[in-house]
Amino acid sequence: MLRSLFSGISGLRAHQQMMDVTGNNIANVNTTGYKASQVTFQDTLSQLVRAAGTPQNGNGGTNPAQVGLGVRLGGIENNFTQGASQNTGRNTDLMIQGDGFFVVDNAGQELFTRNGSFNFDSSGSLVTSDGSIVQGWAANASGAINTNAAQGPIKLPLSTQLPPTATDKATVTGNLPADTTGTNPIVTSMTTFDAQGNKVTMSATFTFVNQNQWTLDLTDGGVAGGPYTLDFTNGANPVATPSPVTVGGITVDISKMTSYAGLSTVTSTANGSAAGGIQSFTISPDGTLVGVFSNGLKQTLAQLAVATFGNPGGLEKSGDSMYRTTGNSGTAQLGVAGTAGRGALQQGALEMSNVDLAQEFTNLVIAERGFQANSRVITTSDEILQDLVNLKH
Repeated sequence: MLRSLFSGISGLRAHQQMMDVTGNNIANVNTTGYKASQVTFQDTLSQLVRAAGTPQNGNGGTNPAQVGLGVRLGGIENNFTQGASQNTGRNTDLMIQGDGFFVVDNAGQELFTRNGSFNFDSSGSLVTSDGSIVQGWAANASGAINTNAAQGPIKLPLSTQLPPTATDKATVTGNLPADTTGTNPIVTSMTTFDAQGNKVTMSATFTFVNQNQWTLDLTDGGVAGGPYTLDFTNGANPVATPSPVTVGGITVDISKMTSYAGLSTVTSTANGSAAGGIQSFTISPDGTLVGVFSNGLKQTLAQLAVATFGNPGGLEKSGDSMYRTTGNSGTAQLGVAGTAGRGALQQGALEMSNVDLAQEFTNLVIAERGFQANSRVITTSDEILQDLVNLKH
């Protein structure tokens, strides 16, 4: 049989595979985080018709004569260039701006993905659309995260409550008018909290004595403190007698107060908080999940892990926009987004497919014409064989 017949068949097979890859790229033009593939061809072994000859006896050397035996698929490579950003407004949608992959656990199997379309399930776990659990590091009770520890599920503990914090410090600032002629005291109030998280109103009452002296009376619910005598030196740096200024276990800082003429600008603040439950959350560019509580406080709850590889092209597609490691991808290097070459995260956006339709349609034409040309080789080879058969007649 003619070698060209088999070469044509190999060409048909190779260009059909090119068409398959191109068709798959076009089919995934709107798949979140999809990375386009491209085909490369290479020739197969060639049959040696005449070996190379060395120059000798005054004659020049001769080159080898070989007949190729067709083409085969050289490789299918993934293009990991950045896809465009698609804003969604969903606070669980995440996009990696740069290199890296989200780490997920699928029934005990560690997989990697660029698809950041996540949701929280009924147990509070951050999951993909197929139920794989997003991995990272959980924070301890104080909000600290140890990224050197083993990663685990990212959870938003909806039942978590911040315990109340009793007030132990208060601050009064501002100016007491040194030239006042009125007899009415100046009163400022602030909200404090007891050990059970109940709100208690604290009042600080300033009464004018003379140009350089005021008295301070404190009340915190049913507890009174004072009176304290405040002596101002050059209108500032008050010295309290007795000292320190306290009421009901709360220390009041008055060190930043002044007493100058013409101004009355006394304000006060206190620490402490009531108990609070989670109302919402945010995810920062470094993957930190921060819970916003009903008492106005924020606390770090977890941090997402981002993986990089020495050779991302060596990853194997496992379906559902997931990848798994292979012997040529290298092991996953887990870390924090935005560090060591890892991309930062963008909340409320998804990475679109990086398929270039113009290039893919061009590849369709190339694959089609290549297929047609190889079909013609087979047809022509058949005609030659027919002519050989007809020689008998």
